[in-house]
Amino acid sequence: MINELIKETEPKFIKAVDNFEQELATIHTGRASASLVEDILVDVYGTKNPIKAVATISIPEPRSILVQPWDKSNISQIETAIRESELKVNPTNTGENIRINLPELTEDRRKEFVKMAKEKAESARVSIRNIRGDVWNAIKKAKTDGEIGEDDMYSKEDELQKMVDKYNKKIEDTFTQKESELLNF
Repeated sequence: MINELIKETEPKFIKAVDNFEQELATIHTGRASASLVEDILVDVYGTKNPIKAVATISIPEPRSILVQPWDKSNISQIETAIRESELKVNPTNTGENIRINLPELTEDRRKEFVKMAKEKAESARVSIRNIRGDVWNAIKKAKTDGEIGEDDMYSKEDELQKMVDKYNKKIEDTFTQKESELLNF
């Protein structure tokens, strides 16, 4: 049972790292990328949808993003959603599409983005710790219930900790790469 529990834990760790990587993709490095806007939620047709579900996103130039709504009546909602997003950019509505020109990042803005990335990394590490805590509590309960011995409990703890260390390293490596992109553009 405990072996199955530990095997079931790894996909949760993978998901935590994947979510972190997706969140980092929304922090721009000064280069245009569809991932900066594709998941911004827009209130259209009475529900919230990501921009990628209601428009085509293209990168016509290295520092600009072009959003072309499939239904032109949604253009103002998309513009508002982009303006109110974490990106802190001012989109231009041409009536046919929305153009986002990404400004050159200042040193202060770069540091602000690094700080934001650091917060997202810490949040991912907290997720990993919470998952580990749940599994460790289940292992201790199995020991208390007599399902496993003390030696098994500590060997499973070591196995779990090695998994935690592996995924924390992935988070740290991903953060370091993003930090380098932000500071050395």
